[in-house]
Order: sequence, then structure tokens, then C-alpha cells
Amino acid sequence: MTTQRTSGRRKQAFAAAAAVAALLTTAACGGGGDDDKGSSTGAAGFDAANNKVAQASAAKKGGTLKFGGAQDADSWDTTRGYYGMMWNFARYYSRQLVTNKAEPGAAGAEITPDLATSTAKVTDDGKTYTYTLRDGSTWEDGKPITSKDVKYGIERVWAQDVLSGGPVYLKDVLDPTGAYKGPYKDTSADKLGLKAIDTPDDKTIVFHLPKANSDFEEMLALVSASPVRQDKDTKSKYGLHPFSSGPYKFESYSPGKDLTLVRNTSWKQASDPIRKAYPDKITIQFFSDANQLDQRLLSGDLDLDLNQTGMSPQGRTTALKEHKANLDNPVSGYIRYAVFPQSVKPFDNVECRKAVIYGADHVSLQTARGGPVAGGDIGTNMLPPSVAGSEGQKYDPYEIAGANKSGNEAKAKEALKACGQPNGFKTTIAVRNNKPVEVATAQSLQASLKKIGITAEIEQYDGSQTTGIIGSPANVQKKGFGIIIMGWGPDFPSVQGFGLPLWDSKYILDSGNSNYALIKDKTIDGLFDSYVNTLDDAGKTKIATDINHKVMEGAYYLPFVFEKFINWRSDNLANVYTTDGYSGMYDFVNLGLKNPKK
Repeated sequence: MTTQRTSGRRKQAFAAAAAVAALLTTAACGGGGDDDKGSSTGAAGFDAANNKVAQASAAKKGGTLKFGGAQDADSWDTTRGYYGMMWNFARYYSRQLVTNKAEPGAAGAEITPDLATSTAKVTDDGKTYTYTLRDGSTWEDGKPITSKDVKYGIERVWAQDVLSGGPVYLKDVLDPTGAYKGPYKDTSADKLGLKAIDTPDDKTIVFHLPKANSDFEEMLALVSASPVRQDKDTKSKYGLHPFSSGPYKFESYSPGKDLTLVRNTSWKQASDPIRKAYPDKITIQFFSDANQLDQRLLSGDLDLDLNQTGMSPQGRTTALKEHKANLDNPVSGYIRYAVFPQSVKPFDNVECRKAVIYGADHVSLQTARGGPVAGGDIGTNMLPPSVAGSEGQKYDPYEIAGANKSGNEAKAKEALKACGQPNGFKTTIAVRNNKPVEVATAQSLQASLKKIGITAEIEQYDGSQTTGIIGSPANVQKKGFGIIIMGWGPDFPSVQGFGLPLWDSKYILDSGNSNYALIKDKTIDGLFDSYVNTLDDAGKTKIATDINHKVMEGAYYLPFVFEKFINWRSDNLANVYTTDGYSGMYDFVNLGLKNPKK
């Protein structure tokens, strides 16, 4: 699950980051002159919504829920979207057979029925999944949602030439040989020619897996499994105005500027066990400057940050001093990291990759991301603590959090010599331009590498164009992006849901690629093959650990932090809580307002 500027002198960036880190450390120790209620009178208190519900009884029907974002979605098309905040927000206008529970903390990662009357009836040794649709579920024009609509929505995942960018788990699990060519090339009259899915009647849908996959129902809970009605499918333009199956529908959307949802008057509460639909209207205002967004949050003009990747250093500093009661500090499921595309020399050599890992100042990188509280613990490997098989900081093969936490110049130079670059080399760091903390991280890495003879230029790019910039291996090679700054959280809480798009060679795509390192390792591929066919939890956990070890042995990544956030909630926000289902974000779907007229 991907996440979503920057300029300014390096010293200023590091000074701000260091100041925030110091303030956060003080806050974590209970100092700083504020109690947990801070100076805000209408807020619930510091960490009041962290894995628990804040102000549930205060939520009222009506009003406008106001989001702000420093970055638009990669796409609002349920097939194409891959940003975590898009998956979270898309449940306002899309439904799935099953979805995540609308509950705080770990329970939010559990699967519960949505359009279906129950979770799957699983037969045939885990290869057949059968669902029955609920009565009363309709599209925004009042027509019933049918099993054929669900099938067609899933079939769109096969149209990667038109609808690239989203997860392709369902395609790979249901049609591993690629026999089906997608609905736009389907020669059958009804364009429903995918043989792996049967729709014997409008209320029944049956999935036939060629091989069992213990995470299959997790895949059906992704928004990429949302129904799409054929007569409303505008193909590549669908993300500009999706047709709603949920409680809200698109009223207007100007990409990069604003989005407004209004009530879908055809939606029936009795047909939907998940969504409470408190607000009358939901708006998003997009900002090119993250600091401007933070100011609007602090002033009370907006209720919360759409992107849910934490406030920027300047805003955090003010918020912690003056509005601590409006803040939560959840552990996310994300790892922030640098990745080395093997198509860009000299990163085709493992020793050159190790040189960067050893040469980096990991404490400085942690500080650039906000320190141990807002940034998170130093990342020592690539499997998040929330995923079974993770060993957390205990697995630290490069002593990133230990002896080499401030960098090891001697080891870095040994690695440079071993890779035939004893005097160092030049490369380019690619970083998204819409988050100051990411650019500060790139600047930290740039400064560390200079000490060992690696000259790294920083190239900033539009974060909303990720799919075609760093998601295109051809463009990465052409631009010479030897280091890419990125982050990733689990699509669902397993090594398959986290690591498959990053590390399996089958997931190297021409566009919308997430295997940025271009890993083609038969051992890793084989371990994933074993994992998906393993049904016992202990066996799955061991394989997950083994995969993580193989990835780290290849030195494809420099992990920065196991991330934590400082997120804002307005005084007026009610029924708010963080959820593991969306990597520590607030669960958007049932947010309400205390004072709808405000």
C-alpha cells in the first residue's frame, strides 16, 4: 500500500526536524508544560483516538466533514487506486463483498461481511468461495447491485493496459496463466468471460481458485474488488466520476484542487452493516504546500488530513505546544525506506548497495523523519512489526540500530572497493515533492553519502505522478534514479499483503511498478509460492521470516524507520479512532461531527 517538498536550505530542514524530535521526546516523557488535554478546550485529549474510540456518542447526523490533503489520490477509480488513504476514503462511495471491520486497533484489520450476507462459504480444500448478496443494496440510481456487477468490477483488474496502477492480486490468483484478457478485449456477448467466477443468479457469486490461497478473502476486501456497472464504466476516465454503490456519490471533482461527495439518496442503511453515513457532505481541499495544509488544520478550517502521513515539522511543533489534545501518535504499518533499482549502475552490484547502507547516518535519517516519536524506531529490516513473521528490531543484519547507527565509513569504503568503485560514484535520489519530511530524509542521506565519496543529486517529482515516474522501470533507468525514497504499508496484514508487490519478480510491471529494486530472485519467488499454498499459521510465519531475510541479504533496501505519525483531529470530529486495517490511519468511514452546523 503506497503513501503519498520542499526546498529550503539543508540546515534549516535539519534544524526544524531536530527541534521537533526534541519536542516530541519531551512530550513522550510527559514534559513540555502541557498536560494531555493541552490548551484546546474542545478536543478529546492526546492519543484519545489511538486504538480506541474518541467521542463516539457525540457524533450527530448532518454537516460537512472537511478533509485537506497535500496530495490527490493516484486515482479514485477503485481498480486503479493504490494509496492507503484512497482505499480508506473509497469506502464512502464503493462497497465490497467483505471489508475491514469498522473498529479501532487490531480488530479493524479483521474481515467482516459488506455486500455479502456472510463471509465466504469455503469448500473444495480452500479453492471455492461462495457468497450471497444482501437484499436492498443499490447503485446511486436505485438499480440493484448484482453478482454480475461484482464480477465485472473484478474483471477490470485484468485491463492493465488501460487501468494500470492498482493491486493485481486477484488477477494472479484467479488466472495465473493470464488466459483472460480483460473485459475490454472480452469476445463474449456479456463481457463476463472470466471463467474463474460464476454468477448463477443475481444474488450468488462463486470464485474458483486454481490453487488455494489462504489470503484470498483479504484480497476480496480490497477496494479493487468493488462492483462496477458496465453501462457506467468510462474506462480510463472512471476515476474522475465513479458511480456510487455506497452512501455517498461524487458531486464534483477537480483533480489536484477539490472533491465533493454528497449523500447517495438511493443508499439504504438497512442494507449496509458497516457505514453509518453521519455527514451530509464530505469535501477534500488539496494543497500544494503541506505547511499551508497544517495551518488550515490548526486554525480549525479543516477536520483532518486526508493523506494521514503525519503533520510536517513546522505544524507538528506548533500543534504539540498549543494543541496537544488534538493529536494522536499511532504506530503505522509503514516502513519508510530507500530502494536501489538494479537497472541503474552501479546498483546492479550488491556491494555498491551495501556501501549506501553502511554509509548512511541512521540516527540523522530518523531525526529527519521526526525523531523516535513522530518518525518511529530506526528500521532495521523490511518486514513491519504488525506482520506475522516480523522480528522487529531484533533482526538487524547491518547493525543499523546498533554499532552502525551513525554510519560506518570504514565498512562503506570496504564495500565501495569490493564493487569496483573505490573513489565513490555519482547517482540521483528521486523523492516526491509534496512532503517536506521526505525531502529532509533525502537531504540527510545525501549528506551522509558525500562523506564516503558518493555524490547524490536530488530530483523532486510530483507525488501524484508516481505511477509513471518511479513506477516506470524504463523512466527510472532513463533518469538514472539510483536511489528512490518511498514508503509501504501492508495491503493486508501478511507477508503476501506487504511484500509480494515489492519483491516477487512477477510483479515487475511496465507501469505502476512497485518492485522498484527489480528483484528477480528464484528463492524469494519460490518462498512466496510456498507461502500462498500454506494454510497453517506457524508455517506461514516461518516463511515470512525467511523471505525478509533473503530480501535483506540482497541489500536492495535501506530501511529508515518503522513509522509512527503525529496526526491531527479537529475539536469537531467525533467517532474517531485509528485502525490497523488502514495502517494506523483514522478509519474514515464512520467519522462524524459533534456540531454539524459548525
